[in-house]
Amino acid sequence: MVVIRLARGGAKARPFFNIVVADKRTRRDGRFIERIGFYNPIATASEESIRIAQDRLTYWRSVGAQASPTVERLIKQSAAKAA
Repeated sequence: MVVIRLARGGAKARPFFNIVVADKRTRRDGRFIERIGFYNPIATASEESIRIAQDRLTYWRSVGAQASPTVERLIKQSAAKAA
């Protein structure tokens, strides 16, 4: 099964997450199929905190990929921000 989830990056106490499409059986920060965006929870007002490639998200959902609950929340948050 293919899932859309967060993969952690960044340094200690400075988290940064990539939004990736991966096989459910792989490790959280392990191999992934495609990177479709990022989430920076500690972004300042002048920095971008969320970016998601909507065309790729639509494609992966059309072929059956399931988003994790956190990614689902971020998708709604970025859609509200864009509107």
